[in-house]
Amino acid sequence: MTEISTDTRPARFPELVPMVRPTVEADAEMEVAVKEILRSGMLTNGRYVREFEEAACAYLGVGHAVAVSNCTTGLMLVLRCLEVAGDVVVPSFTFMASGHAIGWAGNRVRFADSDSRTWTLDPDAVAPLVPDAAGVLAVHTFGVPCDTASLQELCDSRGVPLIIDAAHGFGSRYPDGTMVGGKGAAEVFSLSPTKTLSTGEGGLITTNDGALAAKLRTARDYGNPGDYDSLFFGLNGRMTEVSGFMGVHALKRFSRWLEIRRSLAERYRSRLGGLPGLEVQAVPEGAASSYKDLGIRVDPARFGMNRDVLADRLGRENVSTRKYFSPALHQQTAYRDVPAGAELSVTEELAASMITLPLYSHMSARVVDEICDLIREIHATAQKAGGKAS
Repeated sequence: MTEISTDTRPARFPELVPMVRPTVEADAEMEVAVKEILRSGMLTNGRYVREFEEAACAYLGVGHAVAVSNCTTGLMLVLRCLEVAGDVVVPSFTFMASGHAIGWAGNRVRFADSDSRTWTLDPDAVAPLVPDAAGVLAVHTFGVPCDTASLQELCDSRGVPLIIDAAHGFGSRYPDGTMVGGKGAAEVFSLSPTKTLSTGEGGLITTNDGALAAKLRTARDYGNPGDYDSLFFGLNGRMTEVSGFMGVHALKRFSRWLEIRRSLAERYRSRLGGLPGLEVQAVPEGAASSYKDLGIRVDPARFGMNRDVLADRLGRENVSTRKYFSPALHQQTAYRDVPAGAELSVTEELAASMITLPLYSHMSARVVDEICDLIREIHATAQKAGGKAS
């Protein structure tokens, strides 16, 4: 039954605090570049797209970067260019695009469970599925790097590719100190408005395999090598020049934006740390998250209310939240005919118990503090009421 509020006092925040808001610094340089692009008539795959690819390679420390129209298209192209045919293991606790890309590339989805602390694909859950798999698609959940070392070892034992959905991971670092972007056969970033680095819409495939990069460049242009004799079934996956310039422009500022974002995320973690019934996502020792999202897991028995009630209480105070990823992939209608084939208990617990809180690089520390204070007050009220709101 939906709880009916009789509270008539003003909301804590006079205006809605959004879950996310793209950080874009529009200036004279951007205005001049957009006008130049429009006058040139070269609106896709031109100078700025190439400049963005080169700048991304330098920032990430990878050999090759291929800009595409979006991350989902990038994943589809990687699967096709690697000639993956058969079952592909993927976490069920992920955004729907991870599974959709596998299906659109003509492969079958095999779901695996996630680690209860990092919320990323659990290698122990993948191990029994690898012998019958044609590939593994791992995910850097909310920007926390997945265990690529263990996953790569499993893939190597079977001779299948490890592909990484790095949609959330631009700016993240692996425990070995390298930037996310250079592991597996390829990593694919999203550059949509909700991501840490945005080009409006767009995606970026990174790899250290020169032959794969060359094939991907052909694949993003219908499989056309330039003479209109298509070599294979490709897609229109080209990035626009405006998006390419936005990428070049944003990368010059990205380190500062990322530093602010991480400081805000750590502020959340510090101020909510120790609050009974709340758990934050673990980051592996030595690694660094991009904090595309700041998620908290709610234990109703200890916190005093469940995730849904907390989300409702925050919503009344004009604080946006999102129930990522609920339902999980294996619970969604589109995947109703996919056999479970594996234990997914952690996934189901995560899907039922976590929400993400507002976070973006130009958010003020004061707003973070007020949201944390509000959550603490809600918890205290629930404790006084004996936890009956769960």
